Amino acid sequence: MKIIRILLSILALTAFRADISLCDDFARRLEVDGISGRKSAWHGYDRYDFPYDTRDCTVITPGNPAGHLPWIWRARFFGHESQTDLALLDKGFHLVYMDVAGLFGSPAAVNHWNAFYNYLTGQHGFNRRAALEGMSRGGLIVYNWAGGNPGKVACIYADNPVCDFKSWPGGRGKGKYHQPSWQACLKAYGLTAEQALDYEHNPIDNLEPLARFVVPVLHVCGTADTVVPISENSDVVEERYKKLGGKITVIRKPGMDHHPHSLKDPKPIVDFILTHTTADYDKFRLSLRHGLRNCGIKFHRQKTGRVAFLGGSITYNPGWRNMICRYLQQRFPETRFEFIAAGIPSTGSTPGAFRLTRDVFKNGPVDLLFEEAAVNDSTNGRSDTEQVRGMEGIVRQARTLNPDIDIILMHFVDPGKMKTYNEGSMPAVIRNHEKVAEYYKLPSLNLALEINERINAGQFDWPNDFRNLHPSPFGQNVYFRSIRHLLDTAWAKPLPQNVKSNPIPPEPLDRFSYYRGRYVDIGEAELVEGFTHDPAWNPGDGKGLRKGFVDVPVLKVNRPGAALRLKFEGTAVGVFVTCGPDVGIIEYSIDKSSFRQIDQFTQWSANLHLPWAYILDAELSRGEHEIILRTTSKKNPKSRGYACRIVYFLVN
Repeated sequence: MKIIRILLSILALTAFRADISLCDDFARRLEVDGISGRKSAWHGYDRYDFPYDTRDCTVITPGNPAGHLPWIWRARFFGHESQTDLALLDKGFHLVYMDVAGLFGSPAAVNHWNAFYNYLTGQHGFNRRAALEGMSRGGLIVYNWAGGNPGKVACIYADNPVCDFKSWPGGRGKGKYHQPSWQACLKAYGLTAEQALDYEHNPIDNLEPLARFVVPVLHVCGTADTVVPISENSDVVEERYKKLGGKITVIRKPGMDHHPHSLKDPKPIVDFILTHTTADYDKFRLSLRHGLRNCGIKFHRQKTGRVAFLGGSITYNPGWRNMICRYLQQRFPETRFEFIAAGIPSTGSTPGAFRLTRDVFKNGPVDLLFEEAAVNDSTNGRSDTEQVRGMEGIVRQARTLNPDIDIILMHFVDPGKMKTYNEGSMPAVIRNHEKVAEYYKLPSLNLALEINERINAGQFDWPNDFRNLHPSPFGQNVYFRSIRHLLDTAWAKPLPQNVKSNPIPPEPLDRFSYYRGRYVDIGEAELVEGFTHDPAWNPGDGKGLRKGFVDVPVLKVNRPGAALRLKFEGTAVGVFVTCGPDVGIIEYSIDKSSFRQIDQFTQWSANLHLPWAYILDAELSRGEHEIILRTTSKKNPKSRGYACRIVYFLVN
């Protein structure tokens, strides 16, 4: 009976917390903690005032708390222009205040806020991500605390905020000098006036951590603020944050001075906070499967790591890849990393399978491979079969070259995928790549689904924030944050002692997958007619180029009737060509079969010499074969010539 009573008590307590009766819970815990809290009423809500960590604190509890316990953490002017706070209380938010105004956002103030955050989240179950509200000098503490704790911040609402104490209270620019506050500020930071002028850790100087964590920011400012001039504070933050890829909105109140704060109708502020504090704010779409055990052991215990990034232009361009490199080096500071950037714009999984050995494994075994081809595999028109054969070709070949390798498959976003998801379906390319991920038990990250869901939730938009399938700095930060979350999740638990080789299924998903794909040097071809060898081809026509496919050896011809012959052994053969504005239709015959034709001109060829892998036959019998390739007198109507330029032959 005693056990039953205990269980019933536990169930009752669980139900009690499920109802989020934090009014009584606060009073009970304050009593248990030995803190004398005083209960009163505030605009019809229960208010609790008590000291914590030597500072005066206030918590207002909502009548009907939201299930995920969101909260607005106010800095400065508690109760002034409280329309936003009252609207959020009505939505189930808790309102929290800790008085550190006299510390001007100094490290001591940040330490007090750290202690209070740990208390509220650890003992009262508050949401781990707080919405911050900084009015006037409150901007110093919300930004300085957020800069040290970016992962704990859902969003920042700052109202005529001080973002540089040299502006106010220092008055070293257009800001109003306030001598008592300036002296108190210097004392809080332990600085002389001269040292303060050289201080480089004001909010305007410390925005990069917030941008990396994609913390959304809203400022409400009077354009005629004579106390905290917008030009020295919010304008600087806006310009710098956008350059870092951060998302910031500034609502300007024309002709308004420092007071009054807020907006008469707080709806824009409330909507901003609600958008970024919903229970499903982090819509991470990941599957860990067998995780990242081996590379974690290598990085953590053996202090070495070779990490490769294979993909198209989103992998080639600077952005998330650079951020992940920095993250890994910071997480494993004693590890000697080698990072291999193997992204080539316009390429997907099919060329990736054939260039894997040369471009990814060129320096030896790779411990962790990031692979993405969902954008180019679909936009380049690869069939379902090709998408599986290409991706399995990469995965199975990588596991053959190094059975210990960990691989992450990522699916980046584009408008076509968003449209498909909004129609209630899954994009075919993601379904095909996920088939490979599941078969080989690889971690995968569906960024296309995440971005679409977050856009639909109003957290950001495509044209202004993400902007393109080549993401803006903001979009790159979103990608980085989600990839980092996958890594953090995979390495959250203690690692085994030893690396254990990953099992390879005895049979491939598709027996014609390109897992034995390789480059064949163009020097192995017999030049029958017309083709010549150019050791460093460059078109010189001012059209776009791709690194690795210009100033390199090619077999080239500019007229019809040219021919070459190649003998090879394998089940597939193809060519890696540069498809510029002057390419024609080529034809080929394998083992004296009838000639078939390929139009080399792509939808991007008019202004770009882009690399393109054409698989001419993928289901040959095992053994030796011979292919004859010829240029024809036919061309695409949009092409201006009959050229063919072969950079590599492809053989599986």
